[in-house]
Amino acid sequence: MAHIFQIGSGMVGSAMAIDLAKSHNVSLSDNNIESLNKIKSKDNSISICQLDVQDKIALQEWIKPADIVLLAVPGFLGYNALETIIEAGKNVVDISFSPENVLELNNLAKQKSVIAIVDAGVAPGIPNYLLGYYNTKMDINVFEYCVGGLPKNPTPPFYYKAPFSPIDVIEEYTRPARMMVDGEIVTKPALSEIETITFEECGELEAFNTDGLRSILSTMNHIPNMKEKTLRYPKHANLMKDYKEKGLFSAENIKDTSEKLFKEWQLKENEEELTIMDIVIEGKENKVEYHLYDEFNIDSNTTSMARTTGYTATATINLILEKIWNNTGVFPPETIGEKEGCLDFILSYLNDRNVSVTKK
Repeated sequence: MAHIFQIGSGMVGSAMAIDLAKSHNVSLSDNNIESLNKIKSKDNSISICQLDVQDKIALQEWIKPADIVLLAVPGFLGYNALETIIEAGKNVVDISFSPENVLELNNLAKQKSVIAIVDAGVAPGIPNYLLGYYNTKMDINVFEYCVGGLPKNPTPPFYYKAPFSPIDVIEEYTRPARMMVDGEIVTKPALSEIETITFEECGELEAFNTDGLRSILSTMNHIPNMKEKTLRYPKHANLMKDYKEKGLFSAENIKDTSEKLFKEWQLKENEEELTIMDIVIEGKENKVEYHLYDEFNIDSNTTSMARTTGYTATATINLILEKIWNNTGVFPPETIGEKEGCLDFILSYLNDRNVSVTKK
């Protein structure tokens, strides 16, 4: 039984801590004592500690007894926290999706003999594991995926609720979207090239460009065409473009805007939501497609975004603990997926928790 130290007790953090506590000792920290107490009330075996992740000394002191660390803080806090954990010599799985290039910490991780797996969530995460696996099996020409976490019953004007931090959602709408087109990295505005896609489970959705490829642009730069799009209900993207054009996402307004949207976008207690994703990997001679659809789990009161993101991360923790992956350095999931057995382990772990990534 390993001792796992987890930083972050938000919606996704709660699902992860409770999942890990079924078979490991879990210590959980956050700046928010209320959310810590809430999780403690659900599982008394979880030990809690109020901690400011930006306090480097306190963080390193707290994780001293850890066998492995799970980092789940908002993106803007992610890079420095990850660097601090690696400096402390602790293996770590990170789902903070920080805007910086976390692969730059690779040399530090090697010096410290640390395994760090980053971007191990639903997306980036699951598509990366699949891409890595198929990269060893076929000559890939095209890699595309579209993904969204959405309320089951959308209401105007936003037709959206945020299953994670609104500031991270706004980041998706403002950061220029990088993609690979005919072997060249091309940048387009976020929220551009809106297209309508019809899904069996939830009808018409809109897909638009976002900057979700991240590490794949460098680790898989031999694939000539790659892009990622975010899914929302119709009308949402154009409203967000309007916000952007009016300067509501500018540096001076972002704090006020995100506070306002946090109230508007907050999922109510036990409000039903869903996660949906399509992945296409196309080679010269064959094509594979995967689909994920997951809903709020009524039995455990767990959101689908927490389940799909959280359980991919806890699967990755167990992948390291079971020594299926033991190379030191900083790795994105596509690199892990290339190793035989890793993808099967992740998909099997998800399947055991009724999160199905199905081959079309």
